[in-house]
This record gives sequence, C-alpha cells and structure tokens, in this order.
Amino acid sequence: MCGPGVVKRYVAKISGPLLDRIDLHVEVTPVKIEELTSITTERPKVSSSDIRERVLQARAVQAERFKHLKDVYSNAQMPSKMVREVCALEPAGLTLLKTAMERLQLSARAYDRILKVARTAADLAGSKDIRIEDLAEAIHYRSLDREGWAG
Repeated sequence: MCGPGVVKRYVAKISGPLLDRIDLHVEVTPVKIEELTSITTERPKVSSSDIRERVLQARAVQAERFKHLKDVYSNAQMPSKMVREVCALEPAGLTLLKTAMERLQLSARAYDRILKVARTAADLAGSKDIRIEDLAEAIHYRSLDREGWAG
C-alpha cells in the first residue's frame, strides 16, 4: 500500500487531457479485516442477477434512444451536440453542475462526460429524467480531478 504522498505524485503525472478521457475515477480504500470477518455487518442484499437485469434494462433504453443513429449504441458514444438534448437538466442540476465545474476546474470534455454518466445513472435507476442524485453521483466519479484525492 502506498502512502498518500506517493499516490498524489503519481496521479499528478497523469496529463489533464488523458484524465478527461476517463469517465469514472474511483478511489478504492482498503477494507478492515474486522469488516470482512464480521457476520453481524449488515450489507445490502442485491443479487448479481438483479444488477444484471437493471443493466440489461438500461441498455435496452439506450438502444431505443439511439436506434436512429449509426454507430451509436450507448450514452458513452453520444456525440457532443446530442448530449445537451438527451441530458437536459433541471435548474437545480444546472446549478450543481456549474458549481462543480468551477470548484473542480473541469474542462468542457469533463462536462460532457459527467452528463453522459449522469444519464447512465438515471437509466440504471429507471428514471426518464436526470435527477439531482444521478448528477451528484456522476460528479463524485470525477475524484481524480479533485486536489485532495488520496490524502
């Protein structure tokens, strides 16, 4: 396991344009042995088959959304012009995204990617619209853009 300083120096070597092309940045923290061995720890009971079904449903929604486009089958493949149309936000969502863009100093590419991830989160939740929690989740996945990452 690397210390926070080592991780920070390593992450700093990743160029901004390359980082912009990574949609999901997830920091995985070590799990304590007590949590792994405890039988009393309550964990949500979601089966793999339930998750698979949600993913298949979300993929079906996306297939329907893009059926008229050639070579576009998912939200990630959406052209930039289409992002504004398919990923429309309520005023509260626009405020949240604007604040995140300013505070995290994100690029235009990151803006589009956040919207695409938020649209996917909404699809997985079975929501027609992008909800504030879908947008917050997508912004959260930009953790490598944050200065305080890994310590």
